[in-house]
Amino acid sequence: MTYDEAMALLRRYNSEPFHLCHALTVSKVMRRMAQELGYGDEAEFWAIVGLLHDIDFERWPQEHCVRCVELLREGGADERLIHAVVSHGYGLCADVAPEHEMEKVLFACDELTGLIGACAKMRPSGSITDMDLKSLKKKYKSKAFAAGCSREVIAQGAQMLGWELDDLLSRTLEVMKPDEAAVAAELAALS
Repeated sequence: MTYDEAMALLRRYNSEPFHLCHALTVSKVMRRMAQELGYGDEAEFWAIVGLLHDIDFERWPQEHCVRCVELLREGGADERLIHAVVSHGYGLCADVAPEHEMEKVLFACDELTGLIGACAKMRPSGSITDMDLKSLKKKYKSKAFAAGCSREVIAQGAQMLGWELDDLLSRTLEVMKPDEAAVAAELAALS
């Protein structure tokens, strides 16, 4: 599956700007993480997994990580991609554990990108480009802030990867920064 085919498949089941923005953000984080972690030759695949990870959530939130199997198979996805997408819901809505490092990165970064995005909205700049780890950690520790972003899942993801929590927070924040404007432009183009 190419990235363009994955985008067409995503658009078949997703139209809300919030969900599209999240998909684009996670896709770009996954691409950059692949390159940073030495999987540059798989960066496109990592990006596709990130793009499609919530394909079923907008229409079928109660069947998240279940309905996606059918949607992805019908869309031509291979079993490796399907396993990766399903595994990001491990312990929440799926019993398929992340195995590959890529799946662990997706598990760890999915919730975290949402938290970072929420933090950006609270900043005077409205951007993550001037956000530092200290500011992110302050919001991370505030359970009332962006309460829908599970700190337990983020911490579990860091543990799966064998990373310190600060390392996960810092790496994710830094790989999001260069693509913030590109995500906004792509989202505008999809509207």
